[in-house]
Amino acid sequence: MPKLWNETIDAHRREVRDAILDSTAALAAEKGPLSVTMSQIAEKAGIGRATLYKYFPDVEAILHAWHAREIAGHLAQLAEVRDRTEGAPARLEAVLEAYALITQGSHGHHDTDLGAFLHRDNGNHLTHAHQRLQHMVQALLTEAAQTGDVRDDIPPAELTRYCLSALAAARTLPSEAAVRRLVTVTLAGVRPPQD
Repeated sequence: MPKLWNETIDAHRREVRDAILDSTAALAAEKGPLSVTMSQIAEKAGIGRATLYKYFPDVEAILHAWHAREIAGHLAQLAEVRDRTEGAPARLEAVLEAYALITQGSHGHHDTDLGAFLHRDNGNHLTHAHQRLQHMVQALLTEAAQTGDVRDDIPPAELTRYCLSALAAARTLPSEAAVRRLVTVTLAGVRPPQD
């Protein structure tokens, strides 16, 4: 088959898959994850049930695929923020702020049946994503410690756990201004002690 034909087929498959994921997430948020059927998903996505089953075996698989896609998107967003920011301290602050804002923005599904459903089985994609996040933040802290902008008397792995634990509080904050204040306080905790 010609390359253009293959690219068109691949693009169509991605569009159908995205429609399935988006439709399922919307239905799960509206009805609860345990109330969604494959027939409802097919109807909302505008495809036949047979087509749906070619992509996914059941609702649970679709929801986990949707969640994995969301997490991968968040990690890509953090990497993009890191890569476009100059200077170790600015890069650290930008990534921590972006992470905190993502955490605050995603609190909606964490407080629902959908959040409970997605997190009850702490799957490999969550573990792998959390490891990637820890690695990214630890590398930024190490870089900032080398320039003297972050304390070097505490191992970067411990500072990473501190930052991520502190910023988890963003989930409960009511505004972006509150999130930014949380980031400021978190960063104050990793700065070198004043003599």
